[in-house]
Amino acid sequence: MTTPQQFARQAVMADTVKAFHDACLAQPTWPKVMIDFTEDDVWRWVATNHRNNCLLWDEEDLARRTKASDADITANKRAIDGYNQARNDATERVDEYLLISLGLIDAATAGSDQPVARVSADARLNSETAGSMMDRMSIMSLKIKAMTAQTVRTDVEEAHRASSKQKLARLHEQRNDLGACLDGLLADSRAGRAYFKVYRQFKMYNDPRFNPALVAEAAAERAATGARQAQSAQQ
Repeated sequence: MTTPQQFARQAVMADTVKAFHDACLAQPTWPKVMIDFTEDDVWRWVATNHRNNCLLWDEEDLARRTKASDADITANKRAIDGYNQARNDATERVDEYLLISLGLIDAATAGSDQPVARVSADARLNSETAGSMMDRMSIMSLKIKAMTAQTVRTDVEEAHRASSKQKLARLHEQRNDLGACLDGLLADSRAGRAYFKVYRQFKMYNDPRFNPALVAEAAAERAATGARQAQSAQQ
């Protein structure tokens, strides 16, 4: 059986990405245990993105329980926020590595909010990045795994299995189409016909500096602390 570690240093292309995602899902300890890569290359971040999508998927299922306590659902929601942030961060790192390898970005500025681009004047800008395509392929692999399980259930009628098989075929088609777009973008980028950028997501809901509710909460806490200190000083 192919292991995820075997993909290290391999060129990024659709078939390899699909096989990598599926190989991760086949690991018995995945996604609880992260794949151990000896080098910090693009595949480490492809794996990080995929792992957080898997953890996010599981939490989304748990958050929809109807018998769970409010505290449990709150914990699920906070976990979802964290995994979604990590997923997006990893997508950005994938784009950084790919753009550096393609010679389309200055390595020294790759991790900044405004990386220095190195693209030809006539190259077209692709609105979706290669990393975001791979992120979507990761989610598609999860849908394929889940729908495959539906096709072999023994506690449902044949109509359910037949419908699931039709949906599974469509999911494979969608992933293949997305993979073809990824290969096309990478090929055009190598040839100087296209490029993409590192788009920072700037997720504000997790940042206490930008989330209005967290800003108001912090302001209220400061005011309460100030009132307590003033009261204490008067005593």
